[in-house]
Amino acid sequence: MKVYFIPGLGADKRVFRHISLDEGLEMICLEWITPLPGETLPGYAMRLAEKIDTSAAWSVVGLSFGGMLAAEISAALQPRKTVLISSIPSPRQLPPYFRAVAPLHLQKILPVSLFKTASIAKRVFTTETDEDKALLRQIIEDSDPAFIRWALGAILGWKSDRQPATLVHIHGDSDFLLPVRYLHPTHIIAHAGHLLVMNHAPEVNKILHEVFAA
Repeated sequence: MKVYFIPGLGADKRVFRHISLDEGLEMICLEWITPLPGETLPGYAMRLAEKIDTSAAWSVVGLSFGGMLAAEISAALQPRKTVLISSIPSPRQLPPYFRAVAPLHLQKILPVSLFKTASIAKRVFTTETDEDKALLRQIIEDSDPAFIRWALGAILGWKSDRQPATLVHIHGDSDFLLPVRYLHPTHIIAHAGHLLVMNHAPEVNKILHEVFAA
């Protein structure tokens, strides 16, 4: 079975470097496409889903922003399995402060370089290995500012009444970007932050093994 992975905002397939699937499962990381002017998050998700071969059994795994896209794809196309990592399945689970700032459209006036600089600086205090920190810094530097600006606006403007009928949601209890107290994950990883896919990969791989073996 093909398992399609969608990375987080500003990231690419390199963020899944520690993730491994069991024999018989093919890991395919979807590459970003250019957003259309004014495109919504659900609209982008459906265009991204055109890269998925739905003629045979398939599943989808989404990280952070990629999980939001995966939720929209899953609700529309009903894959075999849907797994969200450090993400949310619907806009109703966005933290209240996200909804509060949405009308201000700050993503249009704040420089994207500020987000990049803050993200790179934060690596000093996180628990990834030095090698992973260097990789994350490179991923952030390589990210497209125009795409980040669009995605931030798409998240803040996300409107959807649908979500997957069933899903697996893996989340860290120390995720400060999307705090677990606002969410209803099926699996909580202790002492894990937003990037648990890198620094808690063994726990994630164990859950993925259980999910796809069922």
